[in-house]
Amino acid sequence: MAYADGGMSKNRMVAFGLVALLHVFLGYAFITGLALKAVKAIVQPLETVNVKEEAPPPEEPPPPPPKDIEIPPYVPPPEVSVAQEAPPTITTQTVVAQPEPPKFVAPAPPAPPAPPAPTGPTQAAQFDPRSLSVSEDDYPASSLRAEEEGVTRVQVTVGTNGRVTSCTVVAPSGFPKLDEKSCRLAQTRWRSKPALENGNPVESTAVKTVRWQITKR
Repeated sequence: MAYADGGMSKNRMVAFGLVALLHVFLGYAFITGLALKAVKAIVQPLETVNVKEEAPPPEEPPPPPPKDIEIPPYVPPPEVSVAQEAPPTITTQTVVAQPEPPKFVAPAPPAPPAPPAPTGPTQAAQFDPRSLSVSEDDYPASSLRAEEEGVTRVQVTVGTNGRVTSCTVVAPSGFPKLDEKSCRLAQTRWRSKPALENGNPVESTAVKTVRWQITKR
């Protein structure tokens, strides 16, 4: 064991010594430029080599232009005649309408008998001319003093007894008092025969004229 330890220690010592010498040598070499010469000697043999680029492949030639295509002339197809079938015959049936049986119509009722013909006369009312006349005595006093004169037309209604039942002035004379006195005289003094229709007295109307005039003296 002692021998082994002694041998290991010697080897270590030798190794350490060699490493120390190597460091000393390298430091000296850097100092003296030996290392720079060595680097130049190593770099000098390097040569530059130009690498040639490969040439591109040749371009393909363009395709040839298309040839003109000849179009064959148009040939019409052959006409083919197709036999057409005749249209089917359409038969129509005519239906004859049978006449309806006659209907029974009841006879119309007999017409009513015509009215009997009139048995009496038909005429308008007949006035007494004397009752229609007026004089100065019939004048209103104020109209007489004012010497008012004129013509009044009145429409009167005559009843079945011949008396005047109503009076209306249809054309005034221009003097209200004379017009008012005309209707008063017609209802109080006028007399007539009633109008007749088929011989029967009926109510009727008539238009009469009253003339107001003063006698000059």
